[in-house]
Amino acid sequence: MSAPTPDAAAAASAAASDQLSKTQLKNAAKNAAKMEKFLAKQAKLAEQQAAATADAPKKEKKVAAKPATAAATTAVADTWVNPTPAGTKKDFNEPMAAAYTPKHVEASWDAWWEKAGHFKPRLQEDGSTLPRGTYVIPIPPPNVTGSLHLGHALTVAIQDSLIRWNRMLGKTVLYNPGCDHAGIATQSVVEKRLWKDGKITRHTLGREKFLEKVWEWKEQYGDRIYTQMRRLGTSCDWDRACFTMDPKLSVAVNEAFVRLHQEGVIYRATRLVNWCSHLNTALSTLETENKELKGRTLLSLPGYDRKVEFGVIISFAYPVADSPTGEHLVVATTRIETMLGDTAIAVHPEDPRYTHLIGKRVVHPFIAGRHIPIVADTYVDREFGTGAVKITPAHDPNDFEIGKRHGLEFINILNDDGSLNENAGPQFAGMKRFDARYAVLDALKALGLYRETKDNPMDIPMCPRSGDVIEPRLKPQWWVNCKEMAAAALDAVRSGELEIQPKASEKEWFRWLENIQDWCISRQLWWGHRVPVYFVRIAGAGAVDENDAQYWVSGRSLEEATATATARFPGKKLTLEQDPDVLDTWFSSGLWPFSIHGWPGNGTPESTLDLDRFYPAALLETGWDILFFWVARMVMMGIKLTGKVPFKRVFCHAMVRDAHGRKMSKSLGNVIDPIDVIEGITLQAMHQRLEDGNLDPREVEKAKAGQKLDFPKGIPECGTDALRFTLCAYTSSGRDLNLDILRVDGYRKFCNKLWNATRFALTKLPANYVLPTKWNVARDASPAEKWILYKLNKAATEVNASLEGMNFMSTTTAMHQFWLYELCDVYLEASKVLTTDSALATLYTCLDMGLRLLHPIMPFVTEELWQRLPRQSGDPETIMIAAYPESNPTYASFEAAAAHFDVALDAVRAARSLQQQYSVASATVYLQTSDSATAGPLRAALPVFHALIKGLAAAEVVATIPAGCAVQALNASLGVGLLIKGQVDVDAEVAKLTTLREKAAAAAAAVRTKMQADGYEQKVKADVRQREQQKLDAYEAEMALLEKSMSDFMLLKE
Repeated sequence: MSAPTPDAAAAASAAASDQLSKTQLKNAAKNAAKMEKFLAKQAKLAEQQAAATADAPKKEKKVAAKPATAAATTAVADTWVNPTPAGTKKDFNEPMAAAYTPKHVEASWDAWWEKAGHFKPRLQEDGSTLPRGTYVIPIPPPNVTGSLHLGHALTVAIQDSLIRWNRMLGKTVLYNPGCDHAGIATQSVVEKRLWKDGKITRHTLGREKFLEKVWEWKEQYGDRIYTQMRRLGTSCDWDRACFTMDPKLSVAVNEAFVRLHQEGVIYRATRLVNWCSHLNTALSTLETENKELKGRTLLSLPGYDRKVEFGVIISFAYPVADSPTGEHLVVATTRIETMLGDTAIAVHPEDPRYTHLIGKRVVHPFIAGRHIPIVADTYVDREFGTGAVKITPAHDPNDFEIGKRHGLEFINILNDDGSLNENAGPQFAGMKRFDARYAVLDALKALGLYRETKDNPMDIPMCPRSGDVIEPRLKPQWWVNCKEMAAAALDAVRSGELEIQPKASEKEWFRWLENIQDWCISRQLWWGHRVPVYFVRIAGAGAVDENDAQYWVSGRSLEEATATATARFPGKKLTLEQDPDVLDTWFSSGLWPFSIHGWPGNGTPESTLDLDRFYPAALLETGWDILFFWVARMVMMGIKLTGKVPFKRVFCHAMVRDAHGRKMSKSLGNVIDPIDVIEGITLQAMHQRLEDGNLDPREVEKAKAGQKLDFPKGIPECGTDALRFTLCAYTSSGRDLNLDILRVDGYRKFCNKLWNATRFALTKLPANYVLPTKWNVARDASPAEKWILYKLNKAATEVNASLEGMNFMSTTTAMHQFWLYELCDVYLEASKVLTTDSALATLYTCLDMGLRLLHPIMPFVTEELWQRLPRQSGDPETIMIAAYPESNPTYASFEAAAAHFDVALDAVRAARSLQQQYSVASATVYLQTSDSATAGPLRAALPVFHALIKGLAAAEVVATIPAGCAVQALNASLGVGLLIKGQVDVDAEVAKLTTLREKAAAAAAAVRTKMQADGYEQKVKADVRQREQQKLDAYEAEMALLEKSMSDFMLLKE
């Protein structure tokens, strides 16, 4: 029989959980009252609360106890005061609370773990790593501007689970935290704040003063994300926290740039870049997002009072120069304003409509003296538009290539801020680009050159930071030649040196790296690593080309750059000017796995000690969406600069979406702070956050409606453990994870089940319980004990294999199955009648190992419960470093015994089913079998039947079920009977049995028909024929039992 899924378990326990929540509420109130009494200054408040609790009407109390109401949860939690001083271990002398409260359980552990040094990598006395090896994960550094969302929570849940598991396996483990300086995002935030607070721009302050403001902002707000990470149970070595602008990492950035520049891998060139006019900086293609338009669409853009039209294609005519007939050549464009930078019209060389025009020119209607050539190029699609294409080489990537092929002029018409420059002509110079869009259209109409406007489905590139439309622009920038580095990264995966999971991500890896383009690493910002390269000006040399490589020198310092320039231009009077640009944030992030360990060092062994110990990392775990932003660049730069892949394995988790499969979006109201899931939040508080944010008022109302629909009662307090378990339970090899937040509450109930189970078990164990030294489990254990120890071992084996294979869904399923359906539902119930020393030892072993099994995913509740267990000699002070359960050969040898006990449990379930079906309170159960190999184990298991079947009067193994019983066949050799004589309506039961017998007969007939078909013996495989025969045998045995039961019922009437 297959076990129910975790979802089913959560649903099945819902009814019970209401009662538990009442108990939880009552217990929490009592604890709060005790704490208030302990604090003298609040003694009076405590008396009032106690009185209020005593006088409260029962009906009101019931309403307040509903767990789905976040406000009720918060009201109780707010009265609790943590008695444990920060950094100290909890005092367990107080009695265990009657129910699980996440806030109480999770308090204090993180601070104590950290202070006790348990987050640090464990080393041997000589400083070497532990014999079982190392396990290192460099955390993907979140933006210092940000706050955690559920995607971050998923990252932490997966990574920290693996870290804790490997730590318990006895490895030297390092989980290295850090934050990214997030150049564009951080500068944007600080600029907005300066403007909001005092109408100040960065240019008003100047570069140095502005950077001081950014550092002030970072010091004030930069650590908040670390606080959130701690709440999620992240067991990082916080003393090693790195920031990408730290001096150590800045040294690495300068070293990497200088090395690559001096090798020629980094070079300067004027090329088209993705330009954000609002932020005044270039972006890489990976940093832009395409917005899909179905047709004509009006968009709100920063800096414009009116919406701007996109998703159309406009046709207009150019007059052909010196045409005796006044001929016009009609072209079509989606960006009409760019015609001010046109330097050619291209037609297909074989298009008969235009062959007579090839080599001629057209007259630009707005730029005096500009005659534009008509060129032939096979790039042109004759079927698209008019078949004639306007060419703007300085503002379109395809036109750029055509311009190079035909030696065209490259005319830039845009300033950095998106306004038109003098090249656009006096009529339009100074206009903002999208104001010019309408002005150009009006001017074309006035000249009679406008032809038509049509809807045109298209994608437009957007800057996700500013919401502005990206413009292709010619700019001199620094570029990285990626070809050779990409080839090395591809080879690393092909050779198996680097593994990428899941396979879908590996395929994307090959597709992207095999077609990689050079990487633009310049950013026109002030916040970031300033490019360590200098332009050499020679006195008296006059103007020089700033793209001429010989005039650019790089250096780890100004002194080094000066020495290089002096050697290159001996005897010249020189001045050096550092490039004002900064490097792309992803450049420094690409060095992350080794820069955090001190690369490149200072030449001493001590300076690279951590690099030798902890590089390469074991794993890089992140979302698949930054596989190329970040992961590929780390691999390329790691191999290039260190000669090693930076990590041995990459795991790309799914993107977190809401329960409806929608992308998380503030405007939809479905972006959830994981802390709100942990602590609970009311719907009113969720609405208030929307109002306090920066959403458009119309979007606020839309978001509120979405929140009210999805969270009508807010989000209940679920706790960190339940959230982590849920996120891991959802994780599979898919690209999307549709997360129902309220499912987390189901796993909070699972935590409550763990709490109650441990609390009950502790009543069976003396406070100073010690495992018996002479316990021989193979000799002493009862069938139930061998069964649960086998299941424990099976769960441990499955969990270890699943964690190794990064299969977190299977991991959580195995954990949940063992605790809920095997330990709680069976052995804890059986322990009510099993009182031997061996039974107690088995109970303790299952609790101890079961909590260790869960700890990587549920760190807080497992530590809290494990500390309640009687300590054994040699136990560590924390479950964090207790040995993780691994396969036990003795427990594995109980497989046959466990299989026999599983048969007994099937009989128990059948008896319960019959008992419920016939509403029999006092049950007498008969187990019919003629198989001696089955009868013996069944008799041995009978003692626990009294614990597992409520109201059991007697249970017996018999050769024939006596008259007066309802029966259920489990298989061909085992049936279960429940004595019901005198307790049921005989005629009604005979009718039920008749229906069941008819169904069984029909099923048997269908199998016989299949088996009697021509050629059955020859065409059907032996194993299939065997299964069909077993089905037939079972149906016939069921019919025999039903017929006997019907006969027995008829005898009841006599």
